[in-house]
Amino acid sequence: MTTADEPEMMATHVRVRGAVQGVMFRKWVVNEATRRGLRGWVRNRGDGTLEAVFSGEMTAVRAMVKACYQGPPKAQVSQVVQFPGEFRPTDDDFSAEFKILPSL
Repeated sequence: MTTADEPEMMATHVRVRGAVQGVMFRKWVVNEATRRGLRGWVRNRGDGTLEAVFSGEMTAVRAMVKACYQGPPKAQVSQVVQFPGEFRPTDDDFSAEFKILPSL
């Protein structure tokens, strides 16, 4: 249980659809997530989508998901799917830095 002065933590898994590859979306995600103090990862998928996991303070995670609807300047996002099953991460769940994983 968190105390009043301790932020509530969460993690979420998203898939971004549209013109999201070849437009610097992964680099943009790393920069935005790092700026918001988030941990996790991002990668391109073979089906043309972008996939990411964001972990950190609930307000920062939710703001990051919302930002993915816009993305970087050349992106054309048609849909952001947030997978159910939010969970409370521990320090062992993610590395200290937000990272780009190899494409699937």
